[in-house]
Amino acid sequence: MAEKTPEQLERLRRRAAFLRERDEVRALRDRIAPRRARVRQLREAMRRATYHH
Repeated sequence: MAEKTPEQLERLRRRAAFLRERDEVRALRDRIAPRRARVRQLREAMRRATYHH
């Protein structure tokens, strides 16, 4: 794989941190509002089931 520039590495670090924080926030929200979390999971599953390439 080609070497990444410092800018690309920094961007990847920021993106990884953002995704980690997003997952933490989602987990916290799921613990606080389990019904809403279930609804979100069902909607995501339906979206995946009906998506066609």
